[in-house]
Amino acid sequence: RKRPKLNVEGYDQLVQSITESNENYDHKKDSNLLENKPEGYADNVRDWYFNAGTSKRIWNELYKVVDSSDVILHVLDARDPEGTRCRHVEKHIKTEAPHKHLIFILNKVDLVPTWVTARWVKVLSREYPTLAFHASITNSFGKGSLIQLLRQFTKLHPDKRQISVGLIGYPNTGKSSIINTLRQKKVCNVAPIPGETKVWQYITMTRKIYLIDCPGIVQFSSTDTDTDIVLKGSIRTESLLTPDDYIPEILSRVRREYVQRHYNIDKWQDAHEFLTELANATGKLNKGGEPDLHVVSKMVINDWLRGRLPHYRAPPEFAEPLVDSEKAETSENADAQAVESESKNDADDNDINNSDNNEGMSDDDDEESSKKNRVTLASLNVVQQFSKIPVMADYLPVDLEGDKQLKEEERAMAASEKEKEERKSASKKQAKSGGKLKRKADAIDQDGSENEEADWDEVFQSAIGNAAPEVDSELESGFSSAEESGDEDSGENVDDEAEEPESEDDADEQSEESADEKMDGGSDDEDDVKKRAKAPRMKTNKMKVGKHYYPEANVKNKNRKKSRPVAPDAMVKRMRKPGSWRVAKKK
Repeated sequence: RKRPKLNVEGYDQLVQSITESNENYDHKKDSNLLENKPEGYADNVRDWYFNAGTSKRIWNELYKVVDSSDVILHVLDARDPEGTRCRHVEKHIKTEAPHKHLIFILNKVDLVPTWVTARWVKVLSREYPTLAFHASITNSFGKGSLIQLLRQFTKLHPDKRQISVGLIGYPNTGKSSIINTLRQKKVCNVAPIPGETKVWQYITMTRKIYLIDCPGIVQFSSTDTDTDIVLKGSIRTESLLTPDDYIPEILSRVRREYVQRHYNIDKWQDAHEFLTELANATGKLNKGGEPDLHVVSKMVINDWLRGRLPHYRAPPEFAEPLVDSEKAETSENADAQAVESESKNDADDNDINNSDNNEGMSDDDDEESSKKNRVTLASLNVVQQFSKIPVMADYLPVDLEGDKQLKEEERAMAASEKEKEERKSASKKQAKSGGKLKRKADAIDQDGSENEEADWDEVFQSAIGNAAPEVDSELESGFSSAEESGDEDSGENVDDEAEEPESEDDADEQSEESADEKMDGGSDDEDDVKKRAKAPRMKTNKMKVGKHYYPEANVKNKNRKKSRPVAPDAMVKRMRKPGSWRVAKKK
């Protein structure tokens, strides 16, 4: 049999805890006693469908996905991000698997105003990186940013051939739709009702990225009422026994103008009167003309869940600028960049050490390791323009006032980024020009050093201080010896001296001839450069790639598109204006 789980270490501690509980017992506070229960009161049995998403089988599927994933995408509903967060799973990942990366995906951003999405992204980014996403195969938002982020995570795990990305979250938040958007085709069954995905499943996105789909889970919370569970979309509306009990909460959360516009009902006092008017307008009546409130209330709940009634949960501090979040992001950027460089070098050691030391880590160590492994979107160069979100819900101008401020902020950011890029490009140009000038100066210095006269004392150091040998005057002049001797050397000297000009006129003529020769040489050099610039002649008689005999020669009606030649007279007739002049006929 199983060993009982006790919160005590020994027998003495167990006895002590029992004695303390007996001493502190107060029978007036014991709710199990009949005398403390009010008369005519009985505990109502909770309906069975409120346990949907909390079964042991689904939680086992969740833990399998978490254990086999390197990156975990927590999918949230943009209309109520705080209500669709699984705090228990976040705590489990933080304590038991701090080496895994957790990212928030704010899905269904097309159902809320743009400024609401931007504010929620800033608020949630304080804890984990957050991406806005709109799941659609044809017109999506955030797909490129998510793929870019996942590819950068593959570089953080160089020891693995591929990484696994698990998607978790509440039912009906769009986990399977995100996978279909990334694959651009239907690979997972999708339905606007909770519980469509029954088991976890692997989907191949790329060679290095695998996606894992998980069934929706519902976290037990003592603060959530039955109405909150129903309005989060965790329960199918067909299973509700009394759906009209949740209509008052819907009417209180949605603006009256949106309800009037959608249902064409102007006046109502309470939820019962509203359902009666809606049943009469839509023809949902029972026998005797009585309104069918059960069917009509299900219609309203479905419209609430599927986005036909515009609504959103306002983010905290939505009226004030989020200075704290921006400061937190800037402070985390430097840490994240350092973590990136460390993780690239020591990824293998970190993964092994984290997996081996999870059991012995204290709370402080867990927090430090989670901070180190936390990666911000700014450090990964992932930027989203929220103004490009295709908002499908038709909101009033009152709810869209924050969009103007958001557009101005994005314009200012774009202008600042443009200025930074211009400065970078200018600095690069200056560096290039400086490098060119430096090279030119070095070349000039080299040329000058070559043209300088040689220091003969340095060249002939051995001859310094010695007397030079005597040279005959006749040899020095070079005339008499050349006439008398028939040697080759003397003949060369005579020819060289004969070429020297005897008068100033001869010198001028020679200078003009040398100038003409230089001009001719310069033109020859230019011709040589032009010849070099031409492409080399094709030495093979093979035809170019793609051109063959049969596709061009053996074609039926190949002259169909060729224009026929036009006679000169006919061309003139076409060109002239009618009645202006006539063409002279040939004689």
